[in-house]
Amino acid sequence: MKLAFYLIAAVMVLAALALLLWPLVRHGRRHGPSAGIFALALGLAFLLPLAAGGLYLLVGTPVALDGVRAAQPALDIDKAVAELRDHLRQQPDDLQGWMLLAQTEAAMHQNAQARDAYDQALRIDPHNGTAMVGWAEADSIVRSDHRIEGRALELLEQAVQADPANQRGLWLLGISQFQGDHYARAAATWRRLLPLLEPGSTVAKAVTEQIAVAEARAGGAPASDPASLSGPQLAVQVELAPGLRDRLKPGAALFVYARAESGPPMPLAVARLDAGKLPARVTLTDAMAMAPQLKLSSTDKVFVGARISASGQATPQPGDLEGDAGVVPVNRTEPIRIVIDKVRP
Repeated sequence: MKLAFYLIAAVMVLAALALLLWPLVRHGRRHGPSAGIFALALGLAFLLPLAAGGLYLLVGTPVALDGVRAAQPALDIDKAVAELRDHLRQQPDDLQGWMLLAQTEAAMHQNAQARDAYDQALRIDPHNGTAMVGWAEADSIVRSDHRIEGRALELLEQAVQADPANQRGLWLLGISQFQGDHYARAAATWRRLLPLLEPGSTVAKAVTEQIAVAEARAGGAPASDPASLSGPQLAVQVELAPGLRDRLKPGAALFVYARAESGPPMPLAVARLDAGKLPARVTLTDAMAMAPQLKLSSTDKVFVGARISASGQATPQPGDLEGDAGVVPVNRTEPIRIVIDKVRP
């Protein structure tokens, strides 16, 4: 297993550096300090200690490291993972082995395989909080809509109930609640996370921003003081065509969103407003992302649209009123005007 130790450790370090440095360099060049650091910092802070601990417990000791020779064979991560899988076939109840495999495959962006490995860990230890949170996170990445619901939500709730200080669990649970339009609950969950973070840190400030966005939406208003949020800021003005005013029902919800020009349909930023207060203006920012890995600053151009839902549901339904401004650059500074003038078939 010694070869697996060195190779898997190497890929985790490389993956962590890629996740941290490349987005920071890109954002620094284009927008200055970005709220995207939030997700990156959380991922780095939570994943690496767990991965390092798993590596140490399974195959590493300080003494073993002393035996490294200068003439090591070329690194082959596939061979290392195959060696680990072979080990697990022989010892299928090795909890630490399954955890190491899951975290390695997550670092390699093989999230379906990571989810399966976390499943094996949960088979052995159904109450393992790290495996619960890891399964939920891997499942959300594998899904085309990146939603956290069903078993993923149940696992997060169990993990946080068992360990109220589970930082990554609290963050993902808040995202799930935010995705389900339970903004007040999301804000409350993130308020439980805030005292666990270093006061004044970038992560703590970003969580504070996210709480403000959730609380603003819970009150039926757009996020206040958008200038305080870093990254792209798309100012959108929405109007309803006169010919559709008689189709506007009381209690209808207005969704203003931006999604990638090409890619998954999940919005990179979305705001939920009271349709009865049209015309309306909202500023879309990174803080309005539904998932930390999918946000405005992750692309150069976005499709900007608006939709009125009589049922208040985020999922589009026949009869919804729609309009869009087409594709625009994320660094656009001029206001974007949308007229809702169509009925969804």
